[in-house]
Amino acid sequence: MQFIDLTVQQDAIRERLEARIAAVLRHGQYIMGPEVAELEDVLRDYVGVRHCITVSSGTEALLISLMALGIGPGDEVITTPFTFIATAEVIVLLGATPVFVDVEPDTGLIDAELIEARITPRTKAIMPVSLYGQVPDMDRINEIAARHGNIPVIEDAAQSFGATYHGRRSCGVSTIGCTSFFPSKPLGCYGDGGAIFTNNDAIAEASRAIRVHGQKKRYVHEMIGVGGRMDTLQCAIVLAKWPRFAWEVESRQEIGRRYSKLLAAAAIPSIKPVEVRASRTSVFAQYTVIAEDREAVRAALQAADIPTAVHYPVPVNSQPGYRAVRGTAGTPIAERLAQQVLSLPMGPDLGGLDQDKVMATLVAGSSVNANAKSVIVRKAA
Repeated sequence: MQFIDLTVQQDAIRERLEARIAAVLRHGQYIMGPEVAELEDVLRDYVGVRHCITVSSGTEALLISLMALGIGPGDEVITTPFTFIATAEVIVLLGATPVFVDVEPDTGLIDAELIEARITPRTKAIMPVSLYGQVPDMDRINEIAARHGNIPVIEDAAQSFGATYHGRRSCGVSTIGCTSFFPSKPLGCYGDGGAIFTNNDAIAEASRAIRVHGQKKRYVHEMIGVGGRMDTLQCAIVLAKWPRFAWEVESRQEIGRRYSKLLAAAAIPSIKPVEVRASRTSVFAQYTVIAEDREAVRAALQAADIPTAVHYPVPVNSQPGYRAVRGTAGTPIAERLAQQVLSLPMGPDLGGLDQDKVMATLVAGSSVNANAKSVIVRKAA
């Protein structure tokens, strides 16, 4: 069993994939070829915004977005510590300060009710993260941002492309949406890639210039930029995957629901799924559970040759390289979840028999662990 099986997906789209790659090889426009604009049009219409700007990675999407807003030294950006390091990394690289807000105990998403207390005159952006395939409470976050001078909100949607929030698509629910096309993402290429989404014309224009070294016309650099273009070949690969994407989203959701039903039926007191709010859908970039004794559960799965992952074992504000720059201390829920979350095999092509094996192993592992604890308690008595 694989944690995510990309081979089955590739076999299903091989003819279309090879035709798309061959077309790029024939026209030879490897940088900013026609597939770049084609993909941007497809994704823009899907999300329902005015602009999509493809870039070289999800990290670069966040970086370029912050640069387009003019964020730099002395500024603060409110975000979550329970995320991949890239979210905070780009803030620090620009000389700004990440201000960390704790998360909800049942979703791992930034707790919107804690954001307002962290806003200062130096707050120049709020960057919530859509975790495990689900969008945070964006209406509440946007409302807080609007009341404090229309602070820009950047959704880090690297894990949630295809998810919805009150019927609106992830990446189209705030000032800027950023996603990743890393191979294991819900919509992935075969390398690095990403995209920026916005309805703001000025942000879009600045982002397009920044991704090509700050130039609006060749060799005239009106602003500081980066080499942030998405390769034509990677755009072609995403276009080859696109006709299957709607089915994959539905399949991920069905598999996620089945996992949750099986967990509910098993009624394991020490293991519960990360909650998906009623107002939202998840694309289950990961199917993640909260386990009181994660290492014992993970060991049982490993013994059965079932791969797992931990997203994420160390909050950003506890990382060695970030101790001197962290904006706030004291995010106890993030610290606790970092010790308890466990991601199970997931993907649109995950078979029912594999799911059953995962669940049977979870039940057996938790039962063995519970029995061991009972023996320890009796011996202590």
